[in-house]
Amino acid sequence: MGIELAISCLLKFSFGFRGELYLGPGIFDSPEVRITKCHFDYSLKITSNSLLVLKRKSLTLLSKETRKLKTHIMLTQIINGKILTPQGWLKDGSVLISDGKILEVTNCDLAVVGATLIDAKGMYIVPGGVEIHVHGGGGRDFMEGTEEAFRAAVATHMKHGTTSIFPTLSSSTIPMIRAAAETTEKLMAEKDSPVLGLHLEGHYFNMKMAGGQIPENIKNPDPEEYIPLLEETHCIKRWDAAPELPGAMQFGKYITSKGVLASVGHTQAEFEDILTAYEVGYTHATHFYNAMPGFHKRREYKYEGTVESIYLLDDMTVEVVADGIHVPPTILRLVYKIKGVERTCLITDALACAASDSQVAFDPRVIIEDGVCKLADRSALAGSVATMDRLIRTMVQKAEIPLEDAVRMASETPARIMGVSDRKGTLQRGKDADIVLLDRDLNVRAVWAMGKLVEGTNKLF
Repeated sequence: MGIELAISCLLKFSFGFRGELYLGPGIFDSPEVRITKCHFDYSLKITSNSLLVLKRKSLTLLSKETRKLKTHIMLTQIINGKILTPQGWLKDGSVLISDGKILEVTNCDLAVVGATLIDAKGMYIVPGGVEIHVHGGGGRDFMEGTEEAFRAAVATHMKHGTTSIFPTLSSSTIPMIRAAAETTEKLMAEKDSPVLGLHLEGHYFNMKMAGGQIPENIKNPDPEEYIPLLEETHCIKRWDAAPELPGAMQFGKYITSKGVLASVGHTQAEFEDILTAYEVGYTHATHFYNAMPGFHKRREYKYEGTVESIYLLDDMTVEVVADGIHVPPTILRLVYKIKGVERTCLITDALACAASDSQVAFDPRVIIEDGVCKLADRSALAGSVATMDRLIRTMVQKAEIPLEDAVRMASETPARIMGVSDRKGTLQRGKDADIVLLDRDLNVRAVWAMGKLVEGTNKLF
């Protein structure tokens, strides 16, 4: 069925045009779009990929004689903001949303008749955050394994700009993993779910680098555990391990053959181990700089650490806990300079107490002090209380990284690392309508996930 639009507008430029304008198939995947009763004193260009693209010099829009939009399509149009596209910032444009998808990102901000109009009031319009390492929030931890805990933690992070999430378990027992996997698969099956898969941080780690992991659960890779687990579940999308452990290379080969991202973490690996791990499929580094050594000495000799080894592998991706505490702003800037936007993503590594009044973590050894989670004996950090918006503010305001790059590291790069960039991570035609509005101080003012306004984020209205 076609779309008939009636628009009355006055566009001031050089010559007049009256009559009916017909746009053929291709607009919004509809057979035709017809615009009637138009008066243009302007230079006008029509393309098959956008409603109207105007070479704009001066524009006054009048909406006195709008007609009925005859279509089943429900449109939302966000205008009057600075839009981050893969090509850079777009001013004086708009984002058109329908049925959970982005219909168009265009450099025209003419109001589409029949669309619900959202005035961004000059704010930044950016892609929603893709969170690939988060343990909980809002007082609930994913290790609880229950649907109630999952929903509460996910909803908490969505209010802060996360629109896609991979719930994370610290080193757990196999029954705990199975319980969380069952809940994850249930949530993944729901329409428009923000839950995209399960991330297992452990339990195949180096005990000397356990940090905030539960030591009783840590062990060497065991094929009698991980093979049946991956055969019976379909939601595990990432699994972290220390590559120097016996059996770690076989583990890496197996999980990557199943489409699971293999990541190195909680490790003392030096260059040869990291290189071998990369060659068998470990392409990512867990909370870079944390729970891994850097340059060090043994007696009189110097050795590269895990950190330098990862830097030497150009294509190995990293994630950083960008709360300004786990990794100081100077080091955040160093990672950005060496690894770049395309190979660096931002994570919260948040525990249950994030965005919550709770002072209790799932692990009773953990306390909250100085704005971060740490072991009570102060021997290690144990997670953050950060949310996605804080990561972006830290990168821009403290690490002095351009906003567009900070946003890309919170959305585009993690989407690509996790294999969901076909539908997530950027504002482009055909992708999921996951959109965040940030004000000039980089506070979240509105969040849309799959085209729906997230409850509690309507701070524009």
